[in-house]
Amino acid sequence: SRLTAGNQETVCALIQTPTEPVTLTITLDLDSSSTKIGELSFQTEIYRCFQFMVPMVSSTTVGSISVKIRGRVDVTTKETKVLIEPPAFIHIVQTDKPIYKPGQTGKCSVLTRPSPGSETTLSLKLRKLHLFVPTGDVSLKVSAEAERSLKRCGKEKVTVPTEGRIDTVITNLLVEAEGVPQMVSYNALLCPAMSKNISLELPEEFVTGSERASVSVLGDLMGRAMKNLDKLLAMPYGCGEQNMLLFAPNIFILDYLKSTGQLKDSTLKTAVGYLESGYQRELNYKHDDGSYSAFGMSDASGNTWLTTFVMKSFNAAKSYIFVDQKYVQDARTWLSGLQKPDGCIQSVGRLFHNGMKGGVSDDVSLTAYVAAAMLELDGNADVRPNSLNFSEDNITNLYTVALMSYTFTLAGDEDMRSKLITQLDEESTNEGKTKDQDLQSYLDSVEVEMTSYVLLALLSGPSLPDFGLDYAAGIVRWLAQQQNPFGGFSSTQDTVVALQALAKYASATYSPEGSTTVTVTSAGGLNKQFTINNENRLLYQEEKLSEIPGEYTIKAEGQSCVLAQISLFYNIPPPSDFSAFQISTDTRGRCDLPRPEFMLFVHGRREETNMVVINIKLLSGYILQDDSLKMVTEHPSMLASPDQLFCQEVVVGPKMPGSDQQVENLKPAVVKVYDYYQTSRTLC
Repeated sequence: SRLTAGNQETVCALIQTPTEPVTLTITLDLDSSSTKIGELSFQTEIYRCFQFMVPMVSSTTVGSISVKIRGRVDVTTKETKVLIEPPAFIHIVQTDKPIYKPGQTGKCSVLTRPSPGSETTLSLKLRKLHLFVPTGDVSLKVSAEAERSLKRCGKEKVTVPTEGRIDTVITNLLVEAEGVPQMVSYNALLCPAMSKNISLELPEEFVTGSERASVSVLGDLMGRAMKNLDKLLAMPYGCGEQNMLLFAPNIFILDYLKSTGQLKDSTLKTAVGYLESGYQRELNYKHDDGSYSAFGMSDASGNTWLTTFVMKSFNAAKSYIFVDQKYVQDARTWLSGLQKPDGCIQSVGRLFHNGMKGGVSDDVSLTAYVAAAMLELDGNADVRPNSLNFSEDNITNLYTVALMSYTFTLAGDEDMRSKLITQLDEESTNEGKTKDQDLQSYLDSVEVEMTSYVLLALLSGPSLPDFGLDYAAGIVRWLAQQQNPFGGFSSTQDTVVALQALAKYASATYSPEGSTTVTVTSAGGLNKQFTINNENRLLYQEEKLSEIPGEYTIKAEGQSCVLAQISLFYNIPPPSDFSAFQISTDTRGRCDLPRPEFMLFVHGRREETNMVVINIKLLSGYILQDDSLKMVTEHPSMLASPDQLFCQEVVVGPKMPGSDQQVENLKPAVVKVYDYYQTSRTLC
């Protein structure tokens, strides 16, 4: 337990059916002192609480609460360790006006509370006011204490009870900086001895005080994803596909740890928990015919692509959890029934993933995806791979080429595999960017997913001339640079495919030998060293950075590879420039309604999007009415429209948020719309 010096705390004891008269003594013991909290003699069952003041300490101190029960003959003692921390300084600034106009002189009082029971007040006149607001979870503690009084309450004499004299309420308040949160990752895969210079920069416009940064080091390529299995994306999980993000990566990580001898019981237990819960949730999106769709039975039919994704993931999970084989076989049977006379798979259901669309290659990319999934199951594809043999002049989408390279690798067609990988190599650059201008518009998740399929193709078959592990290392280095601070990527599919490829590469290159020292320096004098060896290669080591902006150098010296990352977080004011979407909001106060009315319209500016996500931040002091969520999901504009938008216009009716607390100087909230698969297409 943690205690704060100077605070009043409570300890309670329950003693059941003693067989003889006993005495209970509770003490708080420190190195040099002992404080009696309470003492009581009794013979029957009791439940008693004792309040005590935590003694002052100058630094963090380990003590113990000792409970001793003494009878006529026997003595029973129980000790519980406690950590006593010194009180934090509290500064409260009270101004004479809530808001100052430019040029006004303000008066304020600064109250400093260096420790409980003491305070100092200083009155100041300020011509310039700097306000510092802490962000994150702020703990608020309010106590009400009954005091002795000579005055009567009516005809009754005022008495202060021994127990229940003080009531305390402790709650957490989430304080967020205004604006739109942004996160930027600077990643470096240092293998084995390298250095990298990183310039930490902030945009011209950002919310002052919202910026924070840290550097972290891991000795394992999969370590960051392992640490954050429950939050690989800073995005919502609301459909059958997004649920699989909590499911599939666990399999790749478990396979990797098992193959390298690093799998621990605690890791296995955590991952299996995610697999079991994800498996049960995904069954909610299953149709009676064995297929799956993003929103389950509320969709008209199952979806070809998602059913394939679920089928191969369920089959891969059988090594760790129980999966009903019938679900895997039913999905496979349903997919096989979609094969057309020309051998291609028919696209059924809404397909939100536009990377699998595009001209002639539409059917081909989907067929390649289904064939690869079936080959992963048992090496046999109900879909005939030769249906993918067509003139390369028909290939207009490099995503399709990358996916096909993996499919033909699994099918054992080395000639076609070599041809496709060579073609992809010619279209790429050393920086991992594509020369194809059409694909350049994708970037984001599609580019990561495409690159990951190439890596899977290289690692899933025999080594090709000029395309060995050295070549693969360049791809891995680029992929590592795209990871977000949680070890994931932009959206669901790129995260799943990239982690599958990275796990395969990590298994192929794993070596328990060697150690590495990473030194992080800055122009401002920072000099922090991290040591990575086989004992702590999975340990997440992190150091906060104070120089923002700043110039940093990360240098690795040793025999093993390390993954270093500098993460920068800040908020920006809502941008007003042109975006892929247009938002218009109509907010009206209605005096005749018990709650204000908010109207939100979202109009698409593109002919076609992927799945669109709308994120609406509520104003401080407002709560969302439960029935308003049902109104949103039942709105007809949420259905698929002829131009294949997931949502083209959403109108949220009256009484959406309701006021819970009055908030002074209320700040505006942000409405954010973004493309789930191309997160750079965002409007706030």
